[in-house]
Amino acid sequence: MIFQPVLNVFLLVLLFAPVAFVVVWMLVKAVRPQAGAADVGTGASPVIWGLRLLMLLACFMMLLRPGIPGGATETLATDTDILIVVDTTASIVAEDWDGDGQRLDGVRADVQSIVDEYPGARFALISFDAAAELRLPLTTDATALVSSLEVLRPEVTAQSQGSSIGIASTMVEETLKAAAESAPDRSRMVFYLGDGEQTVSTDPESFSASAEYTDGGAVLGYGTSEGGPMKVTSGSVSSDEGGEYIEYQGEQAMSVIDEANLQTIAEDLGVEYQLRSADTPIELPEAPTTTTNYTESGSVGNVIELYWIFALVMVLLLGVEIARATILIAQMRGLATRGGDA
Repeated sequence: MIFQPVLNVFLLVLLFAPVAFVVVWMLVKAVRPQAGAADVGTGASPVIWGLRLLMLLACFMMLLRPGIPGGATETLATDTDILIVVDTTASIVAEDWDGDGQRLDGVRADVQSIVDEYPGARFALISFDAAAELRLPLTTDATALVSSLEVLRPEVTAQSQGSSIGIASTMVEETLKAAAESAPDRSRMVFYLGDGEQTVSTDPESFSASAEYTDGGAVLGYGTSEGGPMKVTSGSVSSDEGGEYIEYQGEQAMSVIDEANLQTIAEDLGVEYQLRSADTPIELPEAPTTTTNYTESGSVGNVIELYWIFALVMVLLLGVEIARATILIAQMRGLATRGGDA
């Protein structure tokens, strides 16, 4: 048996000790011979106080989180920094992913695959539309990355004035350079996720300055040559559902992938380009061999949690208390009714 308390055990004892003292004192007072079958002052029999003491102990045990060892699993550590760069222009919600799904759905699924492929890595997230934004600095909290992607929404359609697919190049370079200076022994990988659609008249900025800090990664392309329609976005989670579609010159606007632009970005970074589709598994490169090992990560023990047993006991005992209180209320109402009739 092992314990994983939600709070320090000493703190739990300090919290429960005063309550336990009161309950035990009332229990002893209820069972004294001179007190009779029930204590008039408390209105509760020894059985009731015994059940309350049991409920308190069950709560204490639940917060201790008891469990039994269930074996150990060897874990893999990836000693690398991974920068995720995501297109958040209006075209990222174009509906040509897995039929009529949004491209953003594919982006989220692939980021989850990246997280699963490189356990123990540090992740950072940059999004870009009219401007680039560092949404998540380097962190080992993969859950924070996934959560950031879940709430990620494209730019507001009414404020869109066109965007460059390379506008994040400077921020990518600065982020990679800072990571290289702070942890030179760690490798760095870049994953660029977008459709390559350049909607301003200028040429895309180059990512070539980031190549010297990049040890791996990939450029992932989303969209089709036929294109997909895009709904008007307002920045609100709810308002984007079931909205109107963007129109251009009186017709439904269609976003089309530009693979040539995406291939250029891949060449600038020195990584491979991959066209993504829902029916094709993502192909992720291996992490640099010098940064992936099992020895540093060791093993993680699996624990079979038992706290739910004590939680169930608490629920049952609370049910007894609620039933008893209901009966007492009914009796009091009966007495009040009879008194009123008198």
